[in-house]
Amino acid sequence: MGRTSKAVTSGLLICALAAVTVPAGLHLIPAFLPQDPAAVAVIPTAQLAPTGISTLTGIDPLSATAPLPDAAQLSADLTKALTFDGEGTFSMYVADASSGTPLFSQDGQTARIPASNLKLLTAAAALKTLGPDTHFTTEVLAGSSATEIVLRGGGDTMLAAGESDPEAVMGHAGLATLAQQTATALSKAGFAGPVTLTLDDTVFTGPSLNPKWTKGDVDAGEIAPIFPLALNAGRFHPEVLSGPRPQDSAMTTAQAFANALADAGVATTETIGRGTSTGAVLASVESATVAGQTQYMLAESDNYVAEALGRMVAVKMGSEASNAGAVAAVRQVVEQLGLSMNGVVSTDNCGLAEGNLISPERLVQMVSLMLADPSSDVGQALAGLPIAGLSGSLSQRFVAAPQLDGAGLVRAKTGSLNEVTALSGYVINSHGRLLVFSILGNGLTGGAAAARPVVDAAAAALAAS
Repeated sequence: MGRTSKAVTSGLLICALAAVTVPAGLHLIPAFLPQDPAAVAVIPTAQLAPTGISTLTGIDPLSATAPLPDAAQLSADLTKALTFDGEGTFSMYVADASSGTPLFSQDGQTARIPASNLKLLTAAAALKTLGPDTHFTTEVLAGSSATEIVLRGGGDTMLAAGESDPEAVMGHAGLATLAQQTATALSKAGFAGPVTLTLDDTVFTGPSLNPKWTKGDVDAGEIAPIFPLALNAGRFHPEVLSGPRPQDSAMTTAQAFANALADAGVATTETIGRGTSTGAVLASVESATVAGQTQYMLAESDNYVAEALGRMVAVKMGSEASNAGAVAAVRQVVEQLGLSMNGVVSTDNCGLAEGNLISPERLVQMVSLMLADPSSDVGQALAGLPIAGLSGSLSQRFVAAPQLDGAGLVRAKTGSLNEVTALSGYVINSHGRLLVFSILGNGLTGGAAAARPVVDAAAAALAAS
């Protein structure tokens, strides 16, 4: 498809993409996969038949012989796009997915603050360790006495107060459904209440707040104390994404469960304590799959879900499910996947904390690892990457010139802090070549929003190359 009418083309792309969520046949697309800190495995383009990705992009099928972008022209275009009048610096790295050939670097091997682009590592670790089809279970167990029941969290932080919705990710498991099951079990046992409700949130350990998260971010609602069960990803309401959040999501969930029990005809005592139980399971509900949660986390850039997933990785690995244990567990899995963590600093798993550092080159390698086999566990993260101008945290971006060239063609993880903006993912250029890129803007004293058009313009320039 030509680009003689870019605005019309992009508009048609967005219309065509409205029913598309996952690039069918993407597993046919090659990419480079790092095997050690200095080496990259290359899959020759000639051995592959990349075709199906055009259902996502709206362009002709990818050609196995499509030319690489002209290096000099690409460098000139990207250098121009990355020019910024304000304070701050932009680092960028671009590689060809088929051969692993580096195409452009502007301080691309220098570690920078990645903001939420760090979630790419968390996603890969969660999918690899936990498995994409795994569910987290929230249970009600018999307590130590005939009048006690125990609500035990199992890592589902996306519970709903109402009934379970099997079609949803947020609210896949509902407390009303759990309460109805509990009421039925108690009735069969000949017990009508009132019951004493105890909360078991011991799956996670250590401080619920990472000391590297600033008080300002916590107060603004960017994050909240992490518990192994929560409503609405640690929010009062799923549609309210900022402002005050529960400071004890586990107890908030327990109180909501008590209310749901009352609605189901089971009275509870006023006090909800904390404890554990080895009693029989009376009722249970299951979360959405790890793949669904991971894709949601990437699309919406949800900090709470990212941190909970990181801790569940630690649980699976038999490590302490604390802040430190989760960070160490994710790093270990990422190393095992083939991405060197030498020079990478991570102090949380969502990218909100101070001190995180990674280079654009490493983020390109991470995305390339996913693209190497999108049908693999790790590759299922790709479906969560927002599409420019269409979905997730990119839905309102790439909607006007000069960024319009990237609409529907750029699929990438966003990232934003007070002085940081980031974008890492892939793009199909005008010749049907699959390019992988990462852009990290740091030191943006004028704020991330003012610098975001620079990042989008650079990604759009890749699409037009």
